[in-house]
Amino acid sequence: MTTPPPPAPRTTAPAVSALHVYPVKSLHGISPGEAVVEPWGLAGDRRWMLVDVRTQKAVTQRENARLALLAAEPVGGDGLLVRAPGRETLTVAVPPPGPLETVGLFANKFEVLPVGGAADRWFGEFLDAPVRLVYMDDPAVRRQVDPQYARPGETVSLADGFPLLITTTASLAALNSLIAQGDRPQEGPLPMNRFRPNVVIDGTEPWAEDKWRRVRIGGIEFRAPKPCGRCVITTTDQATGERGKEPLRTLARHRKSGSQLVFGQNLIPEHSGTLRVGDPFLVVE
Repeated sequence: MTTPPPPAPRTTAPAVSALHVYPVKSLHGISPGEAVVEPWGLAGDRRWMLVDVRTQKAVTQRENARLALLAAEPVGGDGLLVRAPGRETLTVAVPPPGPLETVGLFANKFEVLPVGGAADRWFGEFLDAPVRLVYMDDPAVRRQVDPQYARPGETVSLADGFPLLITTTASLAALNSLIAQGDRPQEGPLPMNRFRPNVVIDGTEPWAEDKWRRVRIGGIEFRAPKPCGRCVITTTDQATGERGKEPLRTLARHRKSGSQLVFGQNLIPEHSGTLRVGDPFLVVE
């Protein structure tokens, strides 16, 4: 990977600048001032997902960029409220216990609760595709973290692979500088929402996260098992659903690690607790 120019001296101690929770995988989420850390991720993060009726596989912005136009937020305890341009708001309750169905996300297969009824029709009409809404009822047992990186018994919700994703504002600024120097500067600067992090940190050096192995945020320690490989979702304008070439074009030139284009770090929590905007950030290892 290309080494960026030496960074300007830090003027503030590293700290949390934003938290993000995405109730439905690949939809817009919320940005609370605090969030509870559970073993499988932030409370309420990616517990719902759309699946293709024909294949029983996850439907994300990779397959349908129109998901970027939808916004979801929690309501009524564990319920869900979804907004879409030009449509009535959808409210969904957590489905009661019942028969589970097996769905696929990448190479993983696991069981979820189908929602059915009006929710399936609402999403299907908006996306013009045969989809179903499903819910992960018990993330403590449903899906394991990749054993290559996890300890026995560590689980994850419906995130791509790990409980949390962390990014830094310094690395985004460095990436945007590289985009500005490339052959498609008109596509930058990119906002952080292209990368869909759970935790954003201010006050680090650019690309410092590449070397993190263990970090402490507030009073909670996390392992950082591997950098996050990026996909076509990062090229999708989260306000319009339109795709471009960046940042993958620039990541391929400057941020390639093996077969992956990387930005940010995956995290696995060592224990539960609460994260808050403003919490101090420390590299332990």
